[in-house]
Amino acid sequence: MSAAEEASAQETYDREARGLRLVVVLLALTVVSGLIDAVSYLGLGRVFTANMTGNVVVLGFAAAGAPGFSVPHTATSLGCFLLGAVTGGRLAARVGKGSRRTWTRLTLTAEAALVALSAAIAFAWPHATGTVYALIALTGYAMGLRNATVRKLGVADLTTTVLTMTLTGLASESRLGDATGHRSPRRTASVIAMLVGACLGAWLVLHHGLGIPLLIAAVTSGVLAALTSGRE
Repeated sequence: MSAAEEASAQETYDREARGLRLVVVLLALTVVSGLIDAVSYLGLGRVFTANMTGNVVVLGFAAAGAPGFSVPHTATSLGCFLLGAVTGGRLAARVGKGSRRTWTRLTLTAEAALVALSAAIAFAWPHATGTVYALIALTGYAMGLRNATVRKLGVADLTTTVLTMTLTGLASESRLGDATGHRSPRRTASVIAMLVGACLGAWLVLHHGLGIPLLIAAVTSGVLAALTSGRE
């Protein structure tokens, strides 16, 4: 490699390394997921828009006629999440092979814009007929877009929305298990982040409505979009 090529490679590395590490960003996004699911489950008719594992189960409850669950609400969430994931996959195919920093920032900017629009709708028309569907659609799409990106980034143990395998790893690889849990601090932090987001989101929904937790989620995603790096 020539001196010019080495200098160019070093410049690219330096640019990618500027900002918050992806581990920190994904943990903060896990808090945002807790906020979003608190809004959707408690405020939008017992439906998830970030956690699709729970949503599939909820759809089964609704389809069986269990009281308090809605097939249209849940189907809207699933459909919009999948549409967001398709968009995220296409975005990854187009720009994901270049700068991870640029790609991640672009995705998080889109997430922030979608959730900010959700917050604006929640503040402006809190009791309108279409508000529930608008919030489900916008947050579901945003979470699908983000999840597709996080999957492609491939940072171990940080999915930002699903904790089943994280908890399984914590238990099975603990000292009581096979004692190989070298990533336990990261996994533990992920569980705590989701719990904090859900707790804060639930308190805000119960005492202040849907707009404020959505606004906090949007601002957090926007700040992360501006600060994230491309390094793990």
